[in-house]
Amino acid sequence: MKKSIFQLNTRTVVTIGIGAALYGATSFIGIPVGPDTSLRPAIALLAIFGALFGPVVAFIAGLIGHVLNDLLTSGTVWWGWALGSGITAAFMGLIYLSKGFDPQNGSYKGKHIGLFIVYGIVGIILSLLFSGWFDIAFMGEPSDKLVVQVTAASISNMIVFLVLGVPAVIGFAKRNAKVSNLSVNE
Repeated sequence: MKKSIFQLNTRTVVTIGIGAALYGATSFIGIPVGPDTSLRPAIALLAIFGALFGPVVAFIAGLIGHVLNDLLTSGTVWWGWALGSGITAAFMGLIYLSKGFDPQNGSYKGKHIGLFIVYGIVGIILSLLFSGWFDIAFMGEPSDKLVVQVTAASISNMIVFLVLGVPAVIGFAKRNAKVSNLSVNE
């Protein structure tokens, strides 16, 4: 049985710390695709942490990881984008709440993967629209730059999610499936 998504214990805190550190440390790896935007494989980590630990853990890990990356790479935190990473991760983590979805024990169905994809894509789009709006409203960024940036980030994040994140979660679940060819004759 899955634990509550709001349970804060040592394991949860350690998981958040590991997720944030991994996401923060790997977010600087990417291929530029637009102004201050790159195709980042680290997005797949948000999908993995969301599916395995739920929306709350994923949100906090994504937010803190993005903040760490911003501080390490530029010294300035872009709060709209940091919150956007958390929102993306939380949406990807919604699959954790689906009845019968438990990749830790190898349990998932095709409908779960479909929901996971929908949650992830909706999360990516909404979070990046939020990030763009935040930059325009509070940071004074030009809207024409943000249209390009949000579009490029949306497309690249969806590609990484679909090519790396979803297959990683499926592979993890398959590896943990308790399948045996042994049978008991009575």
